[in-house]
Amino acid sequence: MKRFNFWMVVFIGIIFMLGSGADAKKPSLSQWKPNFDPAGAKYNCIVSNVSHPVIKGVYAGFAIRDELWKRTKGQIYIDFKPFSMLGGEVEVLNQLQMGAIQGMGCSSVAATNLGPRFGLVNLPFLINSFEKLDRFAKSGKLFDHFMRAMDHQGIVGLDITGYGNYGWATTTPVKTLEDARKIKFRVAEAAVNQLLYRQWSINPVVMPWPDVPVALKQGVITGLDHTPMVCNITKKFEVAKYFTYVNYAQGLFIWMFNKQWLNSLPKDLQQTFKETVHDVCASIRNQTRDQELEEIQKAQKEGITFIKLSDNDMNLLKKQGNAVHEKYKPEINALYPDDTYRPKDFLKEVQTFIDYKP
Repeated sequence: MKRFNFWMVVFIGIIFMLGSGADAKKPSLSQWKPNFDPAGAKYNCIVSNVSHPVIKGVYAGFAIRDELWKRTKGQIYIDFKPFSMLGGEVEVLNQLQMGAIQGMGCSSVAATNLGPRFGLVNLPFLINSFEKLDRFAKSGKLFDHFMRAMDHQGIVGLDITGYGNYGWATTTPVKTLEDARKIKFRVAEAAVNQLLYRQWSINPVVMPWPDVPVALKQGVITGLDHTPMVCNITKKFEVAKYFTYVNYAQGLFIWMFNKQWLNSLPKDLQQTFKETVHDVCASIRNQTRDQELEEIQKAQKEGITFIKLSDNDMNLLKKQGNAVHEKYKPEINALYPDDTYRPKDFLKEVQTFIDYKP
């Protein structure tokens, strides 16, 4: 019996140490702790994001937390959980819809799973610069209609922040489209992106963002469809040391909340909540422009090679990408009972407003 107990203690000790080691590897939020005690809040709101809060568009979650606490005099506390702490985006979207959590800064690529209209901003070469994004965000009824993409799913979209211009981070240099077709590109779990890569005759590897680091190190993927800012901050450039500019879309986080929870707040707090999200997001979008340039410069100093495709290759990408606009148009133009603006051809209106030329 004593022998049995001894080995049981040893076994439990090993399990405990392994568990402690795993916990030690978890990202820490200590540097982003609030400078107030949230214990007295009347209303708590758990908000998820998959990425790193050094990215301005992600840090918005903490900025909203602090500003909302100030404006509501401690009545609402945003418990912001970045770093995929609650899981991948498709998984967390389901939690949000069910009300298990109250909010999410969801990437525009994953948002199409419950709100196909959000795929508008993923269409190639449509809203593909900071300037165009600013114009769209100030477009009034067009932007408001876009943000209502998940209303029929019980989710309210309030505003957006960004994380830069999409391109290709790769383990070998991609100087031509032929080079690109030899790469195993990870793309998000989104219909628009998968359709686009098929139009480009590039075979995508679809996987959740939390799975990317291991897959990249093991060679399961040899490239990322992502932005230079994200790749540098999340250390993907440690493996993928080349970045090819494509700039076909802006990376966005859409700040969305459970509709039932938001409507359960007193009217004055609902108004303050919405105004706070809008004000913080507008400020963060301005900061994101500078951050992309800073992160590219940092990456270049660390030896990352940045590449531009030829004009012929870029023109071909644009020409082939236009087919995605046409194929995905019915999804973007679909109307739902809660839509107050009911355009006949929403995509065409946005294309005209942005001055998109196929």
